[in-house]
Amino acid sequence: MGRVSDAKMRLMDAVLELLWTGSYGSTTIDQICEKAEVKKGSFYYFFESKSELAAEALAASWQDRQAELDRMFSPMVPPLERLRKYCDFSYKIQQEIKQKYGRVLGCPQFALGAEVCTQEDRLQKKIQEILDYKRRYIESAIRDAHAAGLVHAPDAAAKARMILAYYEGVLTQARIQNDVEVLRDTVGGMFAMLGVKEETAAAV
Repeated sequence: MGRVSDAKMRLMDAVLELLWTGSYGSTTIDQICEKAEVKKGSFYYFFESKSELAAEALAASWQDRQAELDRMFSPMVPPLERLRKYCDFSYKIQQEIKQKYGRVLGCPQFALGAEVCTQEDRLQKKIQEILDYKRRYIESAIRDAHAAGLVHAPDAAAKARMILAYYEGVLTQARIQNDVEVLRDTVGGMFAMLGVKEETAAAV
């Protein structure tokens, strides 16, 4: 089995991949254990259920991603450039995913959340928590862009909710169509929603 910590990490990695490339409902504990190369008894040593494993795996994955987003959305980065970097990063990641799996997989939180939100309260709450974090990153960029006179968005929170809904919708469309090029000009849509002037957008 290897070290206990290794077994737990392998289970978390396995469930994330299986849920993202497949679905929550079709993924069994046996499949998770097989992919992780961990005995079923060990699964229950760490986790009471598939739902508990999925929630913990999502939280760990998000923690890993936060450091990258902290750099991307640093106050030292111009606010509109933060949004462009975010969209460029997403496009690059989805390109890499399609090369690896042959599919555009979109946002793991949205893909899973849409499936389980009416059935698994623990997972729903964890997914909503992560999406709230994403929204706050976007909100900080919008608030700073407004303060700098780059956009008119006195209600940055409302604009951030709109932008996140648009962004996640485009990611979902790319997943459905299996077409990463759907994401190529996501930032253009964001800038249009924010009323960024053409000359300002070109300079970002």
